[in-house]
Amino acid sequence: MYETYLPQFERVVREGHVGGVMGAYSALNGVPDCASTFLLTDLLRTQWGFEGYVVSDCDAIHDIWGAHHYVKTEEEAAAVAVKAGCNLCCGGEYNPLVKAVQKGLITEKEIDQALYYTLWTRFRLGLFDPPEKCQYSKIGIEQNDTPEHRQLALQIARQALVLLKNDGILPLNRANLKRIAVIGPNADSVGVLQGNYNGSASHPVKILNGIKDLAGTNIEVTYAQGSPLTTNVGRGRGFGGRGATATVARPVPELRAEALSNAVAADLVIYVGGIRPEMEGEQHDRTSIELPDVQEDLVRALQATGKPLIMVNCSGSAVALPWEAEHLPAILQAFYPGEEGGRAVGEVLFGDVNPSGHLPLTFYRATADLPAFTNYDMANRTYRYFSGTPQFAFGHGLSYTKFDFKRAKLASKKIAANGAAKVTFAVKNTGKLDGDEVAQVYFRHVNSSVPQPKLALCGFTRVHLKHGETSRVTVEVPATRLRYWDTQNKQYVVEPGDYEFLIGAASDDIRLKLPMTITAQ
Repeated sequence: MYETYLPQFERVVREGHVGGVMGAYSALNGVPDCASTFLLTDLLRTQWGFEGYVVSDCDAIHDIWGAHHYVKTEEEAAAVAVKAGCNLCCGGEYNPLVKAVQKGLITEKEIDQALYYTLWTRFRLGLFDPPEKCQYSKIGIEQNDTPEHRQLALQIARQALVLLKNDGILPLNRANLKRIAVIGPNADSVGVLQGNYNGSASHPVKILNGIKDLAGTNIEVTYAQGSPLTTNVGRGRGFGGRGATATVARPVPELRAEALSNAVAADLVIYVGGIRPEMEGEQHDRTSIELPDVQEDLVRALQATGKPLIMVNCSGSAVALPWEAEHLPAILQAFYPGEEGGRAVGEVLFGDVNPSGHLPLTFYRATADLPAFTNYDMANRTYRYFSGTPQFAFGHGLSYTKFDFKRAKLASKKIAANGAAKVTFAVKNTGKLDGDEVAQVYFRHVNSSVPQPKLALCGFTRVHLKHGETSRVTVEVPATRLRYWDTQNKQYVVEPGDYEFLIGAASDDIRLKLPMTITAQ
């Protein structure tokens, strides 16, 4: 918990100064999160210095008694939540607080404390000031969904796309193509752009449309769905959840025949598949990480036509693609790329944009590589502890150019446990195209007294380089990022001793190593 789950929340509270935090549905050591004094008061406020409001996730207060059975009544649930530090309820489950006071389960003073945080937030927003004195009242609806916003969405999508594999087929040469067959259940989908808990874009660019636009007027682009996303809902290599419907408007054989016909008639096939947000959203779990069988079968059939086949995979989490990684010339990971995602995909495929994204998670080869879902041990999980060989490692991401890392050094080879290291190195673009590289710095503790990750990311930086250009970059790494949780003394420890900084383009592509020593404060 302290080494994997909490550090991100601690940083956004301490460094991001967030105004609100939401309590989860889950329970920690038998105590529902929204009824946990330890989480909401001791940890969040006392240790981290949080000054904003805490709100429950919707229905989480009801779950305290209705699902967790932590208490027996709704009045008790409301009382324990407020007393633990949940100031605001998403829903009507705080209505029983009047009865809770009458029954002596909570005092008005304790309710006043919760009101303090919620009302103080509204005061900070200027909601009780005259409109002319409130800066936020001057923000009109015309400042929403502007061209600048769409340009930002495009920029983010460009940087987020990750080129997983490329044997040289990309970027596509328009002069060599007369007809492209775009095939797959995600190609003509708006939903795959949006993710989970999203608004509706006014001008969404689907991946099919992005490819058409970037192909230009001299290339014919055909489209066929090819297959549904999945036909194995809730069993085998399928998906659970009420959103993972397998309804097929047309018979699978008919969809497949149309796709193969288009493929045979084309110079190139771009398959756009994977999964969608409704398959892995808040209430929808996958039973496996493999590509659904119906898509896997289609991809193999398309490859058997002999036409060059590029895959664009859409997913928010890892999808196992072992056959595709071995047999296809190129794979682009698009995630759920937002309203301008289709254009960004087209730009990368045709080389108008040089891909620069790197994976923020590990792509495993198979579900069998992972521990049981109910096992919360970190052993063999994530790049930090995984003992196998991933399909695509954490931090992996290809470019249409090449980058070299050279001349690494530390400002000081010894730093105090409360200090910071300055890691400096040169990055050179040795290829023929301009591009961005995301240089990554990992650390490894040498001879630690307790089990430690085999390596862990502690810093990174994005650098833009013209072809042939070299830039010297510095990444500052506070020693606190090298800490571990001392379970006996219940505190974070930066252990004095020998460390290594590992510099490279991915967790499995380390180019430079620097020894470093941490001394006692």
